[in-house]
Amino acid sequence: MGWIDKLKHPCCPHAFRQRAGSKFSVELRAGLTTFIAMAYIISTNALILTDSGGPCDCDREKFGATCETDPAYATCLQEVKLDLITATCAISCLACVLMGALANLPIALAPGMGLNAYFAYTVVTYQNAVAAVCIEGIIFFVLSVIGLRQWFARLIPLCLKTATAAGIGIYLAFIGLQSSAGIGLITGSPATLVELGGCPPEFRDKNNLCTSHHMQGGPTWLGIMGLMVIGTLLLYRLKGAILIGIVLVAIISWPRPTSVTYFPYTEAGKRRVVAFHPIKHTLSSYHWDLSSGEIWIALITFLYVDILDCTGTMFSMAKFAGYMDDNTQDFEGSSMAFLVDSASIVGSAFGSSPVTAFIESGAGIAEGGKTGITTMITGLMFFISLFFAPIFASFPPWATGPALITVGSMMMRNVISINWNYVGDGLPAFITIIMIPFGYSIGYGLIAGIGSFIFINSAVWILHKVSGGRICPPNFNERDNWVEFVTRGGFKSNIPPWIMRLFGKQPVSLAPHHDVGSENELKEIAIENSKSIH
Repeated sequence: MGWIDKLKHPCCPHAFRQRAGSKFSVELRAGLTTFIAMAYIISTNALILTDSGGPCDCDREKFGATCETDPAYATCLQEVKLDLITATCAISCLACVLMGALANLPIALAPGMGLNAYFAYTVVTYQNAVAAVCIEGIIFFVLSVIGLRQWFARLIPLCLKTATAAGIGIYLAFIGLQSSAGIGLITGSPATLVELGGCPPEFRDKNNLCTSHHMQGGPTWLGIMGLMVIGTLLLYRLKGAILIGIVLVAIISWPRPTSVTYFPYTEAGKRRVVAFHPIKHTLSSYHWDLSSGEIWIALITFLYVDILDCTGTMFSMAKFAGYMDDNTQDFEGSSMAFLVDSASIVGSAFGSSPVTAFIESGAGIAEGGKTGITTMITGLMFFISLFFAPIFASFPPWATGPALITVGSMMMRNVISINWNYVGDGLPAFITIIMIPFGYSIGYGLIAGIGSFIFINSAVWILHKVSGGRICPPNFNERDNWVEFVTRGGFKSNIPPWIMRLFGKQPVSLAPHHDVGSENELKEIAIENSKSIH
């Protein structure tokens, strides 16, 4: 045992007893990998939210709709951007530490992509958006405490939970192939939506689309090389393969006089080493105008998208890590994990968009992360980022993109567990898988899958009942019997215990379904064995 592995005994021994085979050195490496894979959120979240204008204001009649010519407004926006960098690091640190310490899961949290864009570009005012996030966090907390979030999550059919993991795998790979957080191999196209990219930056238009010189960009080929390196190292089961690939590509990208440099001789290429910025403008920037219809629309949108997004991510990461219980269709620590997710309340206090589970956690899980130590290490790195954010923003997207593509390929293994033989399970699962990357939202993918599952299987159930069992699909017996899971006690076991007691009922614990005959046979064999021993 190495000296670093000996640290596992004084460092949270309770967590290590819960996960077989965990080592502190592996958890440390996994936590670093997760952080590097999601470090882009530090600058990206601040950049997107700053586009909302924050609490800054200007005379738009005098300076125009964008206020570009107002120097005071420009100065305020720059300070807001720095405020949001600090806020992103602080919120992510707190959420990750709480998830690791209380839920003991290697699932990192940070302000979510997608919802931050809705926050910035759709909601009317920044202050209204922050208020909506705060209300959403309170609702999340209440739903988690009374157990309704867990109850809803467990009732999602198994085929859709499995499909969500596979869909997230494609989603991760799609992100890793783009230029914003990946190798830039795929870019947008006005004719076909997407096309082969990989062009140098000087051959991109204002919408970041390649105009010519496809597949001639150095960063894209460097990212492809990183992907091949990671794949080769994984083939030989080398520890830290993903982290090695990320760091290798990043180091090659740091020297300036090269075609793949991340630090060109421009204003964008300048980097400071140490920088801490105290929050000046965005702290508790609420505007409680509940009479506005926009704030209620924002609240409902944040609520249902975040519930499904977080639920899908957590269940997929738990399945990827091997924590899912096939009997209860739940995972260990789910109740506390959902409570921690309600850290959106804190996020709103810092002026940020809702906090959610990150699919990049799969990179750390793939490195061997098993316990909450992984997430706490990630949280520690976000704390360090409060003072060294420029350094951690120095990992180019073509360095982390190969890791996302690799993890996506690992998560695709879930498709073999889907019941493809029965269309009532296979088609909704397939719709879920394709809608997650094509809709660019885990929540929208789940909505599409749940809706199609309910419609198809409700029609089959109604025809089956009305016809007295005479009209049913030829392979009806091959379906995943979700109804049996509900009726044999699964439904009651998912109802929060306090609700059962409220109606004078005892809480039901879902136990495995045993065959009585087989159980009696086992008892007889055990008796015979005990007699022979004596």
